[in-house]
Amino acid sequence: MSMRRAERLNRLQSALDAGGYLRLKDAARLLGVSEMTVRRDMASCGGRFAYLGGYIAGGVESASGMGYLLDREQDAHIEMKRAAGEAAATLVKPGETVFIDCGTTTTHLASRIPPDSQLTVVCYAMNIAEIVCKKPGVRVVMLGGLYHASSASFSSPESLEMLRGIGINTAFISAGGVHESLGISCSNFHEVEIKQTAIANAVTKALVVDTSKFDQVKPAFFAKLDSFGLLCCDHGLDAARAERLSAGGLRIVTG
Repeated sequence: MSMRRAERLNRLQSALDAGGYLRLKDAARLLGVSEMTVRRDMASCGGRFAYLGGYIAGGVESASGMGYLLDREQDAHIEMKRAAGEAAATLVKPGETVFIDCGTTTTHLASRIPPDSQLTVVCYAMNIAEIVCKKPGVRVVMLGGLYHASSASFSSPESLEMLRGIGINTAFISAGGVHESLGISCSNFHEVEIKQTAIANAVTKALVVDTSKFDQVKPAFFAKLDSFGLLCCDHGLDAARAERLSAGGLRIVTG
């Protein structure tokens, strides 16, 4: 590693020690280099830092074997994720209250919410909040608590209590694994109760996943497939699976 790169990484570490996390563009400004250079620097140091949906954080959780990092996931199957997000966006109705789960697929849904929709969006992830907070016609309820770098999300008993008191028209739920018999799973255990509470409080429950998630199993199960009335995904669903899911009462919406 070059001396200049080592100096930049040490300056970045000092900034994170002081503030917890930094926007990528702020880190680039601080170091006097491009955003691409910052990302290359971070990639060279073996997980010392994590890039999470526009933010840089210390890589402690990534080194702990959690198995999921927003930075690693955000560019995987991006066209499929975009299609799933677009499918979900067709279900959004002005004036309603929606829950948008964490992850890298639901950002495509959040991006497609019209700025004048008069929606109330309930969320608990920084990358979702960063998108919807910029829309002047959207009211945002951000659930707080302990920050989890693995998915740039928050959790706490208090936020769960708050969520239980919110009426939700549609809960848009993400997942890392979809197995027809075993159920729906994610990589982070702190997300389980949040997802389950949102599902329980919602009139309409929509699973938002790209088709690469099928036949995958992640460590934390949180629902059965029949907990959902809608599946928002890309066009990669094979005909036989689509027929089985439809027969089981799941309405499939593709983008």
